Amino acid sequence: MFEDIMEKFEGSPSQQAVIRLLLERGFSVNDEGRVVSGGIEIPNTGIAREIGVDRRVVDSTTDAILEDPELRRIFQNISQIPSLMDLAPVLDLNVLTVDVIDTEQPGIVAEITGLISEEGISMRQTVSEDPEFAVDPKLYIITETELPGHLINEIRNLEYVRKIELQ
Repeated sequence: MFEDIMEKFEGSPSQQAVIRLLLERGFSVNDEGRVVSGGIEIPNTGIAREIGVDRRVVDSTTDAILEDPELRRIFQNISQIPSLMDLAPVLDLNVLTVDVIDTEQPGIVAEITGLISEEGISMRQTVSEDPEFAVDPKLYIITETELPGHLINEIRNLEYVRKIELQ
């Protein structure tokens, strides 16, 4: 799906940058062509400044989104999920980041969260980046307690795990 969306803007790398930002941040586009997060409007000048394009590129991108029924449906229904990852150090939580070799392999989230659950460790949040939207998707698991060494080794040794990081 991500490739299909980006293909609609293949002639404009600047518009593709706008699309990428909207998808990464979970920003939607309202009926007036304004970028919003929930009901809060985000100025096009701020978006343009963030990605280094002219404000008019943002305007033309949102116009194109509203003119295309498929894009309109996607960008009027996208939303952001709050993440505990940045708050983890402040809240004394732990973040396990898992980078896998093949993101298309089924059961990755189930197996890893199952191993953690079997240890009786409470998971506050699990975020699995979508391979369609993220360049290098990862699995993030936020726990209340540190993972024991044997569990870290068990997860690291799973055949599909490239690497893990602990925060």
